[in-house]
Amino acid sequence: MVITSKSDTAYNIPEWAITQLNRHESKTVLQFYFHDNRTGNSPTVALIAQPIEPIISASGFGNLFMVDDPLTVSPDPDSTLVGRAQGFYGSAAKEGVSYITGLSFGFIDGVYNGSSLEIFGQNDIAKPVRELPVVGGTGVFRMARGYAVAQNYFHNSTTRNAIVGYNVTVFHL
Repeated sequence: MVITSKSDTAYNIPEWAITQLNRHESKTVLQFYFHDNRTGNSPTVALIAQPIEPIISASGFGNLFMVDDPLTVSPDPDSTLVGRAQGFYGSAAKEGVSYITGLSFGFIDGVYNGSSLEIFGQNDIAKPVRELPVVGGTGVFRMARGYAVAQNYFHNSTTRNAIVGYNVTVFHL
C-alpha cells in the first residue's frame, strides 16, 4: 500500500513524505529543507566551542556549533514548517570543509508529529551532494535505519547562511 497525500485522513500523511507499508516494516521517503542561519535577526546556529590555541585553517578546524534549524517543505523560509533540526556540527578537517554532524530531525506535521530521525556522520559541505547515515528514530520512525542525501540549495560564503535540501529514505517498524 502506498500512502501519498495529505488528504488520506486515515493516515494523515503530509505532502512532503511517502510511506509504503510492507509486511514487517515500512519505507518512508521524506523531502524537506534545512535553514541554517548564522547571522540575521534570529540566528539558528551558535558557536559553542573553539580550540584554546587556534589552528590556522580555512575550515575553522576545531570549531563546534549547536543548531536549532527550521525544516520546511520548500526552500522558501516562509513555507510550511514540518520540524526542526537540533544538534551539533564541528569542523573535523584541517584541510577542506568537512563537519562531523549529529542531528535530530524532530517533526511536527501530520502523522509524523512527535517523531524524530537521528543522523550522525561526516558531512563534507564543500560537496554539492553528500550522504549521511540515519542511525535511529523515535515514534513512527522507531528502529529507523537508512540514509539522508543532503544537497546544497543556497550558501552565502560571507554570512555562511545556508539552505540544504534533504531527501531521506528510512526503513522502520
